Amino acid sequence: MPWFKNLIKISTTISNQSSSYKSITPLASPSLNQFLQFTKDYSTTTNGTNHHHAVACLEPTKNDQKPRVVVLGSGWAGCRLMKDIDTNIYDVVCVSPRNHMVFTPLLASTCVGTLEFRSVAEPIGRIQPAISREPSSYFFLANCNGIDFDNHMVQCQTVTEGVETLEPWNFNVSYDKLVIASGAQALTFGIKGVNEHATFLREVYHAQEIRRKLLLNLMLSDVPGVSEEEKHRLLHCVVVGGGPTGVEFSGELSDFILKDVHQRYSHVKDYIRVTLIEANEILSSFDDRLRVYATKQLTTSGVRLVRGLVQDVKPEKIILSDGTDVPYGLLVWSTGVGPSPFVNSLDIPKAKGRIGIDEWLRIPSVQDVYSIGDCSGFLESTGRQVLPALAQVAERQGKYLASLLNRVGKEGGGHASSAQNMNLGDPFVYKHLGSMATIGRYKALVDLRESKEAKGVSLAGFTSFFVWRSAYLTRVVSPRNKFYVLVNWLTTLIFGRDISRI
Repeated sequence: MPWFKNLIKISTTISNQSSSYKSITPLASPSLNQFLQFTKDYSTTTNGTNHHHAVACLEPTKNDQKPRVVVLGSGWAGCRLMKDIDTNIYDVVCVSPRNHMVFTPLLASTCVGTLEFRSVAEPIGRIQPAISREPSSYFFLANCNGIDFDNHMVQCQTVTEGVETLEPWNFNVSYDKLVIASGAQALTFGIKGVNEHATFLREVYHAQEIRRKLLLNLMLSDVPGVSEEEKHRLLHCVVVGGGPTGVEFSGELSDFILKDVHQRYSHVKDYIRVTLIEANEILSSFDDRLRVYATKQLTTSGVRLVRGLVQDVKPEKIILSDGTDVPYGLLVWSTGVGPSPFVNSLDIPKAKGRIGIDEWLRIPSVQDVYSIGDCSGFLESTGRQVLPALAQVAERQGKYLASLLNRVGKEGGGHASSAQNMNLGDPFVYKHLGSMATIGRYKALVDLRESKEAKGVSLAGFTSFFVWRSAYLTRVVSPRNKFYVLVNWLTTLIFGRDISRI
C-alpha cells in the first residue's frame, strides 16, 4: 500500500521539519478516513488491450448519492464556481497544485511591501467550506496528468515539491461533472534563458522571489569592495512586457524607490533604476489618451521605457534584437499567457490553442465536461471571438457555470450522462466592464469602454487611483483579507513600505 507509506512519511516529515517550512496557508492533508474511501484498482483499455493499474481511485457516485463535481484548478474561474456551487446538490472535489487562490491584481504590491502576502492568498477551504467539512468533498494537492473521458475519470499525481523524502504517487478521481479551469502559463516565445533566469509574476512564490532578490541586491550593493559597474547591474530592475502587470509592477517599484530606498538605503539610492521593455506600445488595450498619460507618469517617476524585442536572456544581462546588452540584477517577465502542456496534451478540439467550448461553456466532443477561464476559448463554429485572458472573464464564467450546474442538478441531471437532452437555458454572454491599472504615485487608469474601438468613459489620476483601490477591495474574497488589505495600505501610507520581512 504505497499511498499509506507515503501518508506516514508526510506525518513524520512535517512533525520533524515543521520549523523549516514556510507556507502561505497550511497544507490541506486528507485524513486517513478519506483515503480509505478510495478503491485500489483501475482498468483501462488501450488499442483493444486491457491494462490493469494498481492505482487508488475515488469511486463513481451511486444513484442514491449526491453527484460529484470535479474542478481542476484554483484560479479565478474555478474558485468562483466552487464559491457559488450548491453543496446541497453536489459534492465538490478540487484538484490543484496550490491550496489557495491568488488575488492577482494586487500581487505586484506584495513585491515591494505595500501589501503582505497573506493579503492576496485565500485558502480553498474558506472559499468553499464544504471541502473542509463535508465527508465526500475534498481538496487534493495534485496535478491532473490526463483525463479518461469515456470512463468519467481524471488521472492525478500528488505534488510533493520541497519534501525530498517523498515520491509522488498516482490516484484517480471519478466525476459526474468535470470543470477544467487549469489556467494558462506565462509565454516565453521560445526565447532561450527566460525560464532559467527570469522571474514571472503569477503566483505568491513569484512575488516572494522578487522581493527576496530585490532585498538581497540592495544589501549586496552596499558591501565594501563592490565595483561601480556591479552596483549599477545589481540595482537595475528590468521588466519585460508593457501590459497591465508589467506597468503596475514598474509603478510600484518606482514608488518604492522614490519613497523608501532613498530614505532607508541612502548609500546606494543613486544606483537603483527601473527599465520597462515592450515590443510595441505599453497598455495597448487602453485608450490612447490613457496610454500617453501612463507613459508620461512612468517617465516622470524614473522608469525608463525601451521599445525592443528580447532575443536572448543570459544570467546577468539580456540581449535585444538590435544587439544591445542590458545588464540586470532583477528580471521580471510579464509578456502574456498561453496554453499549458496539460491543455496541449488533451485530444479534444482547440480554439487558438485553448480548449474549445460552445456557448454553454461545454466541450462539445465529450459528455459532462466544461472548461472555463484562461484555458478555454469559443470554437469557431460558435461564431464568437476567443475572450481575453482576464480575471473578470474567468470570474464571470465561473459564476455562470455554477448557476447552470445548480439548475441542472435541481432538475435531476447532476449524475453522469443524465443531462444529455436537457435544456440548459440562456448561453453565456460576456460584457466587458472595463480595464484598470495603477501607475504609481497614487495615480491609476480606468478605461470603462467595452472594447478598444468603442466609446466610453476613461479616467486618469488620483480619482482613478481611488476607484482602482476601492474596486479591488470589494473583490477581495473574505472579510479577513479585506481587513488585511486595509491595514496594509494604511500602514504603508503612514510608515512606508518594509521589504525586510520575507
